[in-house]
Amino acid sequence: MKTKILLAGLFAGISLAGFAQSKSSLPVPAAVKAAFEHQYPGTKAKWEKEDGNYEAAFTSKGVKTSAVYDKSGKLIETETAISGDAFPKAAKDYIAQKKLGPVTETAKIIKADGTVSYEAEIKKTDYLFDAKGAFLRAQKD
Repeated sequence: MKTKILLAGLFAGISLAGFAQSKSSLPVPAAVKAAFEHQYPGTKAKWEKEDGNYEAAFTSKGVKTSAVYDKSGKLIETETAISGDAFPKAAKDYIAQKKLGPVTETAKIIKADGTVSYEAEIKKTDYLFDAKGAFLRAQKD
């Protein structure tokens, strides 16, 4: 009886492990890996699929960073964590006026075409702002 219970538990554990795919084991197209390696030589990343694109999360020069590529390896955007001091004043004022709550993370986003925007995470929602700090939109994480 104990053997049957042990085997059932072992089987269940193996089955669950099969469903939980590690982000680092995500199959990433060779073109995407090559583009990332060219831009960030020798950097290890955790890969995630986001809206059909591939996002590499990593640390660059001690700063939490992510880079998003399409399936052909074309860079879409990079997102870099920034301090609250580097976040635009107009965006801070908007957050305070709307009483959105405490900011848990702030980031600077640079699109492939050079367009800059900023992001503040508040209560599992990302608030996006343009380069001057004007509110653009909010999206759930």
